[in-house]
Amino acid sequence: MSNFLFNDFDEVSTNTWKQQIQVDLKGADYNNTLLWNTNEGITVKPFYHKDTDNKTVNVSSNHWKIAQHCNVISSKEGNLTALEAIAKGAEAIVFEISNNIDIDDLLANIDTNSIELHFKFKFLSSSIAEALLNKNLPHCFINIDIIGNLAQTGNWYTSLKDDFAIIKTLVEKYPSKNILSVDISVYQNAGANIVQQLAYATAHANEYFTNFQEGTLPKIQFITATGGNYFFEIAKLKALRLLFKTISESYNSNNECTILSFPSNRNKTIYDYNVNMLRTTTECMSAVLGGANTVCNLPYDYIYHNSNEFGNRIARNQLLVLKNESALNTVQNPTDGAYYIETLTLQLAEKALEIFKQIEASGGFLAQLKEGTIQRKIKESALKEQEQFDNGDFVLLGTNKHPNENDKMKHELEKQPFVIREARKTIIAPITARRISEKSDKNRLEQE
Repeated sequence: MSNFLFNDFDEVSTNTWKQQIQVDLKGADYNNTLLWNTNEGITVKPFYHKDTDNKTVNVSSNHWKIAQHCNVISSKEGNLTALEAIAKGAEAIVFEISNNIDIDDLLANIDTNSIELHFKFKFLSSSIAEALLNKNLPHCFINIDIIGNLAQTGNWYTSLKDDFAIIKTLVEKYPSKNILSVDISVYQNAGANIVQQLAYATAHANEYFTNFQEGTLPKIQFITATGGNYFFEIAKLKALRLLFKTISESYNSNNECTILSFPSNRNKTIYDYNVNMLRTTTECMSAVLGGANTVCNLPYDYIYHNSNEFGNRIARNQLLVLKNESALNTVQNPTDGAYYIETLTLQLAEKALEIFKQIEASGGFLAQLKEGTIQRKIKESALKEQEQFDNGDFVLLGTNKHPNENDKMKHELEKQPFVIREARKTIIAPITARRISEKSDKNRLEQE
């Protein structure tokens, strides 16, 4: 492209920008006025320049799939829901399954050669996993995460020995299949900051690699939750790819990092619930621009309504608009050369790598879970974020800023939107997801 329009303008250096900013501040302190510090310990500058921030991290992709979540109550109902979603634009289905199902009935009439299939089982069954793997489905992710289940529930499915024996058998029998996942959404939804999420994702994956280092390293899909910090979330996914590449290479592996991304639960609200549509839109954009392979949006009302056609249609259409009308799938690596995002990516990766090294030096991720260190660190981060929400520094529009006092929700609740603690015996303290507005929502409901 011709530069004739810019020939009359001199390049502006970093120092020149700073000098002009100082003039415009009229005596105000540059550092106190324009720099701000994040919960991740990163200082954000008012501008980024190629003189100091020209580093490219080429780890994104624009070939992403639109997924729809399907909570499977029965095989036939799940099948009908999936077929309807596919007919209306879904390119992938995420089946969440809580009990034994008939695989043939669930997948009946689905074009498995073109439709991507993701499974999230609430139980561990080698027979069901093998039934899927024996079908040789070309785009299938089983997403078994025994460590993630331990972190979230506080227990193994059966035991450490038995759980690892099952996944080792499956990986050795089907080395080319997508069997394992690392679900780091639980850390985000429980309140971990972005550096913690990346560090725990890396340590979590490394536990699997350590147990497979004598054979073929398993393929791993990362399941992420994307929050509302738009540019940081873009950088998070790019940093995740960078970190995964780093640890894979240390095992002499070139495994590809695949990412299935959901919007965060943590910042969703009951009151002024339509704002959730705006939140999920920017979160899905962050996932796409950050390089997620598959993006599964969630309905704006899913935290308090049962699955319904309108909510599912809006969630799906948000992604269809991003892909087909906003053209977010036509540019390869769209954030390359954005100095701010590239700098954030490297800073997040470097800080996460330091925590990862500390975890490994202390015995590894499982040891840190057993000791309660991971849980304590996440709780500290969550409490800090909760304080910021309570005093108005962390804003959720319609909830702790500009709330509609006439908004009534008590009779809209079709399912429990709050954390319910069950009395049960666990071998470790579970990591519990909690929305940041839960206390506020409860107070307003009680006052209706």
